[in-house]
Amino acid sequence: MSLLPNEPMTSIETDFFEGFSERDKWIAHCEWWMRGRAEQVAQGEPITWLLVGGRGAGKTRTGAEWVNGMAMNYWPMAQEITSPMALVGETLADVRDVMIEGPAGILKCARAGRPRFEPSRRRVVWDNGAVAHMFSSEDPESLRGPQFAAAWCDELAKWKNAQATWDMLQFGLRLGTRPRIIATTTPRPVPLIKTLMADANVRKTRMRTSDNATNLSENFLETVQKYYGGTRLGRQELDGELIEDRDDALWTRPQLEGLKAAPPDDLMRIVVAVDPPATSTKLSDACGIVAVGLDRAGKAYVLADQSIKPATPHAWATRVCQLYRDLKADCVIAEVNQGGDMVEATLRTIDPAIPVRSVRASRGKWLRAEPVAALYSQGRICHAGHFPALEDEMCNFGRDGLSGGKSPDRVDALVWAINELVLNATAAPRVRNL
Repeated sequence: MSLLPNEPMTSIETDFFEGFSERDKWIAHCEWWMRGRAEQVAQGEPITWLLVGGRGAGKTRTGAEWVNGMAMNYWPMAQEITSPMALVGETLADVRDVMIEGPAGILKCARAGRPRFEPSRRRVVWDNGAVAHMFSSEDPESLRGPQFAAAWCDELAKWKNAQATWDMLQFGLRLGTRPRIIATTTPRPVPLIKTLMADANVRKTRMRTSDNATNLSENFLETVQKYYGGTRLGRQELDGELIEDRDDALWTRPQLEGLKAAPPDDLMRIVVAVDPPATSTKLSDACGIVAVGLDRAGKAYVLADQSIKPATPHAWATRVCQLYRDLKADCVIAEVNQGGDMVEATLRTIDPAIPVRSVRASRGKWLRAEPVAALYSQGRICHAGHFPALEDEMCNFGRDGLSGGKSPDRVDALVWAINELVLNATAAPRVRNL
């Protein structure tokens, strides 16, 4: 079975293949280095290539084309016939049904020199003598003894005995001039994936489901984007992001996912909080800009995160004033530790009439955030949408007052807004003029 493309050659391809016979043009036109996306085609010779991606992003096709290219000595995957190889999946059934016989598997992708599958011997064999053997993460010890010139590991994040299987495979990668490995997986924050992501010697590639839109059902893309776009699950399963929480964080992603709700139309108060940076260079912190509303029952709703970086005074002040007008907010809450009176003056250069209430931090960021986190635990704060950047900061915010080693500017703005609406006794709710 063939995966020959139906589309005609482009004008660029026509020029490139000038002088080729019609048969050679078509053969080259169908090869992976012409048809695959740039991120799917091996470049250089990484010893370990970790390819993380969303569902349907083309991970399996990439792995299958890589294996076929290595076995057949196709450029740019190989510089010699590469054999033997290991095919490692969560189970032997996964290796057979996905990696070998699947819709984007080795047999489906093969064109010239299509290999034969020998299930009784758990191997795939090419006519030139190259061979790939099947292994399962359920049995790491089966990798003790065999040796390989290359390996394809699929859905690494799902492996049952991930570290033991990976370790046994490494000891067996000792044949050929440069043994190599490709690992294709949807990312999950399991120890092995985190180790590989942190290894500077591992080539990392990330692919989104939307990158492969031309090969996917339009209905599928619309449905998953509608229900999962921006969620933690969607960012992992569609965007191929590795998302994890720190153990000492005040918030967790499951907690925040459970606190999504649309606000009522008759919110009693809305404030826009701004945490301006000390400087406005490209290396300076972001300017946190978060809007929060309060309903009649005393529940707060995060309405918007319009934080900006880089943040010149004119840029962040313009954005704050525009958000204030868009939401018909009551006032702007501005932290003035960094800029003093200049913060309010900057805002008034954009809108002279904007009501500004200045606040100054007298306690550390963690201490200010703890009461706000308690309100989340009580279910008294909801998010009126998905705010990935803000929620990343929240779930990475630790006792050192940093998030991912950086100033948590979005969290700071969030904390000031909720302090104003819920925790500050002097800010009694009032009915807004809608």
